[in-house]
Order: sequence, then structure tokens, then C-alpha cells
Amino acid sequence: MLANHLAPTATTLVRMDHSHALLTFRRYHADTPMHLKRGLVDTVCLALEVHAQLEEEIFYPAVRAALPPGEVMDAAVADHDDMRRLIAELRALAPDDPHRDTLFMTLMREVLHHVADEETVVLPAAERLLKDELRPLGARMLTRRAQLVAPRAGELANNLARATPPSKWLLLAGAALTGLVLTQRRHGRHRSAAA
Repeated sequence: MLANHLAPTATTLVRMDHSHALLTFRRYHADTPMHLKRGLVDTVCLALEVHAQLEEEIFYPAVRAALPPGEVMDAAVADHDDMRRLIAELRALAPDDPHRDTLFMTLMREVLHHVADEETVVLPAAERLLKDELRPLGARMLTRRAQLVAPRAGELANNLARATPPSKWLLLAGAALTGLVLTQRRHGRHRSAAA
């Protein structure tokens, strides 16, 4: 299938998710304005939920089938359970709750530990044992991600708006406008060519 050939590998997608979470964590500081903190927390929580579900539904079963029985995959699922518990606690707190910073830092430490384990043990094993399966797995993960994210598109947009400092809004608006103009021009050329 062409989509499988063009899709990134499952391990590339996992690493991209890790990078996104880590970059979002880096933007969170004790003195960050409250509205930006809220956007960053909501962004990373949603990203982690989607990431964990993709891994548990698609990636982990394939890795588990290829690995000899052991604790590696059980530990990864336990990490996800811990992350989900922390995310639920974060969401239950008021945005201005002073415990929020501490809880978010705890989530950050849990994720850093999980990422280190996956990137040093699970991903290299998957790349060694599932070579030919990684692109089809990546295609399945992309399709499933779209299904998981589509109903939450409004939430994603709100998170992005809250997590973006006002000084960057003009830049984002310009990029969106440029994309719209380029898309319209491209569609205009296709219409002209078809006529």
C-alpha cells in the first residue's frame, strides 16, 4: 500500500511524540504566566493521552509479540497508568492551585523516566526485531491518531492559543494567512489547468 510506504516508522512517531512533550515541558517555568501554564499543561496532557493510547493499541502489542517475555512492556504500561493518574489529578485542580506546579513537575519527571526507558530499550529492540513492520505500524498509528484527535480539535486549538504567548500570535496568524493564500492559489491553478 502506498500510504504504508510513505508513512513514518512507528519508532519515528514515538520519538516525535517524545520530543513534542519534552519541548512543551521546557516552556513551563514557575514564573510563566498562569494562562500560558494552563495551555501548556492542557497541551501536554492531551498529547500524552493520545500517545499512550496509540502505543497501547498498536505499537506495544507488536513489540510484545517480538520480544521474549519480560517486564519491559509491563513497566511501560505501568508508566502510562501513572501518567494518566497524574493527568487526572492535574485536571481536577483549579488553574491557580499552588499544588499544580509541583504536580506538573512530578508528571514531567515520570515522562522523562518513561522516555529514557523507551528510547534506550524499547525503540532499539523494535527497530531490530520489527524492521519490515515499522512503516505499516506507523501508518496504522497515523490513522488512529487522526481518529483520536478529530473529536478534540477544538480542545487542541484552545490549548494552542493558551500555550502561545501573545507576542507569537501575529506570527501564527501570518503563517495561517500565508497557508490559506498558497492553498487558494494552488487550487486556482488546478482549476485553470482543468478548464
